[in-house]
Amino acid sequence: MSERIAKLMARSGLCSRLEAERWIEEGRVQVNGKLLQSAAITVSEQDIVVVDGKPLPSKESACLWLYHKPKGLITSHNDPENRPTIFEALPKNLPRVISVGRLDKMTEGLLLLTNDGELARKLELPSTRLKRVYHVRVYGHLYDGKLKEIAKGINFEGIHYQGAEITILKRSGMNTWLEISIFEGKNREVRNLMTYLNVQVSRLIRVAYGPYSLGDLAVGQVKACPIREIDNARSK
Repeated sequence: MSERIAKLMARSGLCSRLEAERWIEEGRVQVNGKLLQSAAITVSEQDIVVVDGKPLPSKESACLWLYHKPKGLITSHNDPENRPTIFEALPKNLPRVISVGRLDKMTEGLLLLTNDGELARKLELPSTRLKRVYHVRVYGHLYDGKLKEIAKGINFEGIHYQGAEITILKRSGMNTWLEISIFEGKNREVRNLMTYLNVQVSRLIRVAYGPYSLGDLAVGQVKACPIREIDNARSK
C-alpha cells in the first residue's frame, strides 16, 4: 500500500504533516538514497525513508496525553528567538510528541499531545466540530449587543469567526470571568474576539477540548488519556 510521504512521516510520530512538507522543502528527507525536492510523491513499506540522516521511526500505537500548559512557554519545537518551549519543559520519560494545535505564550491550560501526526491533524480539523472551551478574565465594559453579534458570527480584521458561545461566570467591578466555547480554533481566536468586544484579557485558560477536560490536572503535569473515536467526540 502506497501513501504520500508527508502522511507517512506524520503517522510515524516524527512530525506533523505540515512539518514534514517543510522538512522536505528544506532538503532534510531522502527516499532510497535520493534527496527529495517535493512532497508530491508516494512511498510504500519497501521504500527506505531517511530524515536528517536517520531512518524513519517505525509507527507506534497512537497515544494521547493531557498537558496543563503554564503561561510563558511557546508551543513550538524550535523557536527562532530561543524562548522557552513546552517541549523543553515536558517530562524526559515521554516519547517524542507533537501538540494538537497550539496555545500562545500567555495562554495556559489544556493542551493535547500525541505521538501520531495523523491523529493530531484529525483532532485539529474544524470539520470535526470539537468544542474548545476557555475561561477568560477580562477588564472593561461588556455590551449585550456585541455579545449577541459574536454568538451569531462576525467578520473582524478580514477574518470570519463562526458563532461562539459566551457565558458570564462572575463579575467583580470592572473584571469579568467569561466561559467561551469555539469550534474552529483559529489563530488567537479568543483574544481576537475579546479585542472585538473592546476589553482587555488578563488571564486565558483552556479548560476543555472536545471530550477531554483539564479537570484538576496541576500546572505542568502530564497525564496519559484514552483516545476516543472522533465521531463520538464531536460536540452536539
